[in-house]
Amino acid sequence: MIAVNEIRNQTCQQLLAAFFMKHPDARLKIEADRTLKRLMAQKVPMLGKPGGWAGGIIYALTNQYRRACGIPGLLNKECEEFFNISMETIYRRAAMIKKLSVI
Repeated sequence: MIAVNEIRNQTCQQLLAAFFMKHPDARLKIEADRTLKRLMAQKVPMLGKPGGWAGGIIYALTNQYRRACGIPGLLNKECEEFFNISMETIYRRAAMIKKLSVI
């Protein structure tokens, strides 16, 4: 499981870096990196596609202090295409991240 998490961690880092290259936000990038590190430190089994986890991190952080309404500046369709995963999976990963209290 640890080897699987390491591969997902690296892929998530790459996806997050690509996301912030396209949609720059220094504060959100720092928070996303911290959240991923916290997930890894808790040894949460990161099952499924890395895009779901990377998208879930962004979604959880951008909706942390307000009613969930998506990622600002992105349509759900654009988000799905970028992370190559359904919004339903992103919602589930964001809920898991919030439940684990890593944000």
